Amino acid sequence: MKLTKLFKSAAIGLSASMLAVSVQAADVIKIGAVAPKTGALGGGAVVTQWPNVELWSKQVNAAGGLDVGGKKMMVEIIEYDDKTNPGEHIKAAQRLAEVDKVDFIVAPYGTGFNLAAAPIYAKYNYPHIAVSAISDKMPELTARYSNLFFTLGNTTSFSESVVDILKDMRAAGTIGNRVAMVNVADAFGIELAEAARPRLKEAGFDIVYDKSYPLGTPDLSPIIKGAKESNPDAFVAWSYPPDTFALTEQAIIQDLDVKMYYTAVATCFPAFVGKFGSKINGVFGAGGVNQDSPDIQAYFKAHKDITGKDADGWASANTYVSLQILGQAIEGAGTLDRQAVIDYIKASSFDTIMGPISFEDQISNRFWTVGQWQDGKFRGVKSSQMAGAAPIVAKDGWN
Repeated sequence: MKLTKLFKSAAIGLSASMLAVSVQAADVIKIGAVAPKTGALGGGAVVTQWPNVELWSKQVNAAGGLDVGGKKMMVEIIEYDDKTNPGEHIKAAQRLAEVDKVDFIVAPYGTGFNLAAAPIYAKYNYPHIAVSAISDKMPELTARYSNLFFTLGNTTSFSESVVDILKDMRAAGTIGNRVAMVNVADAFGIELAEAARPRLKEAGFDIVYDKSYPLGTPDLSPIIKGAKESNPDAFVAWSYPPDTFALTEQAIIQDLDVKMYYTAVATCFPAFVGKFGSKINGVFGAGGVNQDSPDIQAYFKAHKDITGKDADGWASANTYVSLQILGQAIEGAGTLDRQAVIDYIKASSFDTIMGPISFEDQISNRFWTVGQWQDGKFRGVKSSQMAGAAPIVAKDGWN
């Protein structure tokens, strides 16, 4: 389904209630969704994952459903809260497969959950488009699981992009060699910190503070205190949503005044700028989008109009793209047969709000790696094969 057709057919200006479409059971594609609504990652999934499941499904149904071999079929979403618990996620996925008999399942939220749930998705041969997972183990995982696809990029690309920015800023005389680095003790944070350490050292940077902390740590003031005492030129946190907010709040309170400040997941959230306002101008974070793209602008409008919520500046669009890929693959294969849909994803290019996406050995090589807050917008500044990168702006304290 073409982007222009989808957005027009979705009647973007209509309220969510007007988009409700009655469906006949025989003409339904059942799609399961398991992600946190509660627990440590609940806040992130409620921003990134759940609104895009709602947006995409309502747009599809407002357009008359997906064309499956000449037959229009509506989408029905069956949701479960995994409570930020991998065991709960796996049990819910198994229930979707064996009790609810869903045709497809939306990929989990978060790197650790995608890796933990990969075997159960493979067992039932569901297309697993891991949109919120970053790992250097992707080639190993895709070789093991023929149903698994990655869209967000690898650990190497994300860490190298941050190091490249540090090198550019040092060459410009903006910063020196001293870097404080912290990470959440989750698969995401651990792997990124492990990838960044040798790259920072190879580039001639001194890691003057290196600390990890458990996911869900309630008080991160000691982390910022330790970082500040190390007298760094730059602060890099491989963080998840709760800690991204908590670290930044403490950095402002304790005046961790560095010219390069980076936090990872949730830096792009609307609530981040809502909480900290203009103080975060110049702050770097994971991902990004081309804010000037007409397709992205139309997506932002649809997201607000249909879900009532603002999309974030990175992962929201990527989550929506994964659902576009799934929908186009179902239509392209012309069947609900999961193996046929998997084969179609492997062989095809997809028309998405982030441009054409295709997979090489089940991995997409087009993604944003670093964004920056610039005058109220989170703009992509580093990427792999994406157009529209914005030039970096200077950060001047927390004012």
